[in-house]
Amino acid sequence: PWLMTDYHFAICPANADGTIDWKSGDGCGPYKIESGEFGVSWNLSRHNGWHGEGAYFDAVEMTVLNDPNARQTALVTGDVDCVSLVDLKTLSLLKRNPNIEIDNVPSGAAITLPMFCDTAPFNDVNVRNALKLSIDRQEIVDKIAFGAATMGNDFHLAPGQPYFPESIPQREYDPDKAKALLKKAGAEGLTVSLSTADSVFSGAVDMCVLYAEQAKRAGIKINVVREPNDGYYSDVWLKKPFSAVSWGSRPTPDVMFTLAYKHDAAWNESHWQNDRFNELLMQAKAELDQGLRGEMYNEMCQLMRDDGGTVIPFFNNFVSARSKKVMHGPELAASWTCDGARAPSRWWFA
Repeated sequence: PWLMTDYHFAICPANADGTIDWKSGDGCGPYKIESGEFGVSWNLSRHNGWHGEGAYFDAVEMTVLNDPNARQTALVTGDVDCVSLVDLKTLSLLKRNPNIEIDNVPSGAAITLPMFCDTAPFNDVNVRNALKLSIDRQEIVDKIAFGAATMGNDFHLAPGQPYFPESIPQREYDPDKAKALLKKAGAEGLTVSLSTADSVFSGAVDMCVLYAEQAKRAGIKINVVREPNDGYYSDVWLKKPFSAVSWGSRPTPDVMFTLAYKHDAAWNESHWQNDRFNELLMQAKAELDQGLRGEMYNEMCQLMRDDGGTVIPFFNNFVSARSKKVMHGPELAASWTCDGARAPSRWWFA
């Protein structure tokens, strides 16, 4: 039943062959489509035949603004009523604006840096762990996320989520140990390229540049490649061997692990293969004893941390901003930005 909460779960028309017609953009929500183009904008109007609650606005216009400055300027000038992905560098300044409210929601959303485990030099676990030891997560949380995040530990489970393994120690920044691992791997003087873009999250490029500076102390040269914002997830993600990625939150470990870490997952972004992890994943799906299931997830998280191909710098808060005339209820969903991406159907004008 948890899968029903996922923001990708859409009910759309069927094609003649029975497959889903997602290209139409036509779903089953409280608004009807007047016009729209993926990646550009959508214009919606209230669907008066909607059977449930919601649709408090007469109409909604959703506009894609990948540039952080453009988004923030549009809000300040009143051209838009709400923006997601607030530029954290100017968050404190935005807070001073009397006409704007900030929503800062801790979540299980993660920023990941997956490495292709089947591609050199990342096919050596010593190299992977050297890169994990070469990132100072606390400095990144302080200087890039400006405190609006929780440090990651290279397993995809946030402290506020079920089954979080308290017993696993936090990985610390240790460039000397990273150097030793590179020597063991015969990879001293390692050079790698890391792809990123501002559209991944506010500060993604700055984070990778800071990571590159931190890694120098381990003798690692990281070439930060600034990719185009548009088309990043079609042209870079799952194609480049080392990249920055933004993940939304998932309600249970099983959902997240199955989506991105299972051996045959379509979104296995690190190409990681671990027989023991996959064995435990299947066992945990069927285990009804919560204590035993927790032990399985604990071991799986340990495997991800010590053998996996993903650096997880932090779990980011969802930080959005809105005009004070836009109202919402006391609780905001932590699954995605703007109230689980459901602001149009949950919010209203004062």
